[in-house]
Amino acid sequence: MTIALPPQEPLRSPDEVMRLERMGSMFPSRMSFLRVLMRRLGAEDAKVIRPVWQISEEGFGHAVYALTLGGHVYSLVAFSNRLDPDERTDRVIAQAWDAAFVLYDGTPDDAEIQRLRENAPKQEAGRFSERDLVLSRANKSVRLFAEVTNALRAGRQPDATLIGQIGYLMRTTAVYGNGKFGIADRQVIAERPGLEGPFAAEMLTVWLIRGFTHDLVEHVGGATLDRNLKRHLGIGNSTGLGMAPFLVSHPELLNNWMIARETALARVRAVATLTETQRVRMTELAERASRHLQQWNVPDADQQARIECLRRDWADLMPQLNALLDQRKPLDQLVRASQVLSVECQELVVSLVLEPFGDLVDGLTDCMGAGPALPLDARMDVAALRATLQANCGWALNYNFDDPREVAQFWYVSEEKQEPRLGLRHEEPGGDLESPLDIARQLQALAAALDGEDGSLADFLRSKPQHRDAARRVQLLMTHPYSEIRDNLICDRCRPIDMLRCKLSFFGAAKFDPKSDRWTRITLAQGAPLHDELGNADDWWLPVFDA
Repeated sequence: MTIALPPQEPLRSPDEVMRLERMGSMFPSRMSFLRVLMRRLGAEDAKVIRPVWQISEEGFGHAVYALTLGGHVYSLVAFSNRLDPDERTDRVIAQAWDAAFVLYDGTPDDAEIQRLRENAPKQEAGRFSERDLVLSRANKSVRLFAEVTNALRAGRQPDATLIGQIGYLMRTTAVYGNGKFGIADRQVIAERPGLEGPFAAEMLTVWLIRGFTHDLVEHVGGATLDRNLKRHLGIGNSTGLGMAPFLVSHPELLNNWMIARETALARVRAVATLTETQRVRMTELAERASRHLQQWNVPDADQQARIECLRRDWADLMPQLNALLDQRKPLDQLVRASQVLSVECQELVVSLVLEPFGDLVDGLTDCMGAGPALPLDARMDVAALRATLQANCGWALNYNFDDPREVAQFWYVSEEKQEPRLGLRHEEPGGDLESPLDIARQLQALAAALDGEDGSLADFLRSKPQHRDAARRVQLLMTHPYSEIRDNLICDRCRPIDMLRCKLSFFGAAKFDPKSDRWTRITLAQGAPLHDELGNADDWWLPVFDA
């Protein structure tokens, strides 16, 4: 049976989409993984229970939360620890945290809880099993946690302004999955309903942790927090360079995320006219975005300047909205109108136009995963590879790698923490330990080596095996056009935070709060349904806080 696909406009070119400037301007959307998970939990009418709560009056001890998803039971085992203020840091070198968490496969018995009690607070130094799916740790927002508990003890609700400014009671400093430190490999859950999507287990862990922070603060405060205030308390996160190389080392996955999003955009741009309900909804969401932008403020001067520019651009675009929505292909017209504004405004429009059209775009989220990496096809003719490289990698061939600025940085892996880092090539030692994230330089070297060659790729690589990975990446572009970041990742202009924001937006993060061009704080699950609100699971795009 042939299934008719919805009409769509042409996809935006990878040369436009896969630039760091644009990737670093992305916003969460209804295709973000946390949104997808919430819809799944709502569709299954999932119920969160709390079978274990052994927390002292001061807020220390352990708890267990459980739910059934796709026919499998998953349990969050949470440990709240007494932490010396001098030990509290978001740095990856930390050895202790306010809380530690494990997403457990099934229902842990007392022996398993005891095993996790001994190991989870140690994190990397602990010992874990295949029943442990996700490992995480978090620190309190000390100021807000104290304000909320003190207010509740005093018989009042906490300062709403402070809740609006901070937005979380705890922030995670890591959420580990996929076999790290001995926990379950991805293949253990890759085919399970509800967890088959990218980072679904990690997003489930984050959402359950958020509920634990609500319960913990109410327990310590001895009173119930207002639901509106509680709903605005998401989970903070500190994310650094460790996340950035993921997009380079998983090109198939990056392509699938991007092409699903671009296909969704192409579909909504083809919508001929809007119903009155859709028109009203678009207007409401655009106004919500305006209010969200007013509530997004950060200490970083560069990012705050970008936010203020975005506010001005959004304010310039909004008076045109009604007229644009009355035209034929109104969403295409809106996207086109945004092209004269900042890239950040353009990408906010992309998220906006996807939001009311779940019937057109939600099914595409089933295509955002990826299987094993595609192997190199050594049977290819060298001439064909050369033609493919010239057609798809022109962006990489124009850099002058004899210019010190184009090779100013190098990626490497820290020996102490086994985490990616970025060094300054002309100022710091370690360039001999460089990780192969210099994709543009590799492609350019491959192009030079292919010049004048003929015969099979197998023969070419037998004599020049150093080009094997670059050749595979060129082949991949034939079927995965969005698999490469089309910028020089080792030049002095490269801002790793652009890669972080791209990935975090797919998680569902908002209110990016950069602390440098190498790490950022964000908020997850802000405005999301509480544990007992999954019946209304899908209307929290760019949440707005009404104090």
